[in-house]
Amino acid sequence: MKTLAWVFALLAVLLSDLACAVTAYNWCDLSWGAKYLGYSAPPSVALLLGLPYLLGAILMALLAFLFYRKARK
Repeated sequence: MKTLAWVFALLAVLLSDLACAVTAYNWCDLSWGAKYLGYSAPPSVALLLGLPYLLGAILMALLAFLFYRKARK
């Protein structure tokens, strides 16, 4: 169980980093598109596009915590 806790903790960190990268890329893309291509969506929509990654990271962190707690018993 302790191994599972470490695996899910690592996945949580990787997902949070991926969420930052995807949000930054989408923000730049939407900013550039709004300025030069006439996109109608504002760049702040990029924050919404990163939510699934952050929710996954929170779920992985919660699972890591539960597996770690179960391994201690």
